[in-house]
Amino acid sequence: MFSLSEIFTLTLIRATVRMSTPILLAALGLIVTELANITNIGVEGIMLVSAFIAVAASYWSGSWVVGILAAVVAGVLIAALMALIHLKFKADVFVAGIAINLFSLAFTRFLLKNWFGVAGSFYSPRISPIPRINLSFLQIHPVIDTLFNNYNLMDYLAIVLVFVFNFLIYKTVWGLRLRFTGVHPAAVETGGISVTTKKLQALLISGVLGGLAGAHLSLGYTTQFIENMTNGRGFIGVAAMYFGGVAPITTWLASLFFGFTEGVGARLQTMGFPSQFILMMPYVATVFAITFSMIRQQKKLTQKQPF
Repeated sequence: MFSLSEIFTLTLIRATVRMSTPILLAALGLIVTELANITNIGVEGIMLVSAFIAVAASYWSGSWVVGILAAVVAGVLIAALMALIHLKFKADVFVAGIAINLFSLAFTRFLLKNWFGVAGSFYSPRISPIPRINLSFLQIHPVIDTLFNNYNLMDYLAIVLVFVFNFLIYKTVWGLRLRFTGVHPAAVETGGISVTTKKLQALLISGVLGGLAGAHLSLGYTTQFIENMTNGRGFIGVAAMYFGGVAPITTWLASLFFGFTEGVGARLQTMGFPSQFILMMPYVATVFAITFSMIRQQKKLTQKQPF
């Protein structure tokens, strides 16, 4: 038997934040592309390639900074490939995303075997992890210290980026043009702005954020690379984006919800619950979130109709 007090502790809040970070970073990139009328499901592949490149670069250089920078470059290159497929050759965006995801899975498996001579996973003490930030002024009380201190650098960065993108999207000319690209592209073209250029910008930004998400998975969340280690987090990011109404702050809350389900699942597994049930929890939450979002969207459309 177990009690709720064993599950819902302060450390669960820490686990929620830590597990929500890659989902949040991916979802922020997805917001940018969605506002440009591109549902970038290829973010799963962007994260996977970036996670591998982060580990490889950190292993060879001994620097986590180089690992993050290499992951961002890899994310941008994969996003540029998707832009080429979708914007240049006019392939359907979902087909392009699926192609990127399949390519990334095979590509990382190939590199893992040829660069490091292993299959399944790669770990080495030479891999430099992303550091945790210890703020001494938060150590004034054990509860405050537990809740707000000693997080991974990327955990803090992701929260800062929520407010950065909220400002950029709703308070700048760039954000206005981005939003109009998705809802009224003819107006954007009339204003002398290239819709294709705006969509390319959106995809490249999603590549940067997907790269950060991948680096967090392999250098912050863990310190290794495992085949298919994204494990659907890119798709969960899509659900978080829709669940959050394609807005940064509410998407952050949605990402915390998914991180919470993953954190609860991890605790239940240590208490003897079947692993199959635990692994299913984030995806059940994803189905719930998408269903809720679709019902909400349908209600909005119904309310707009006069009769």
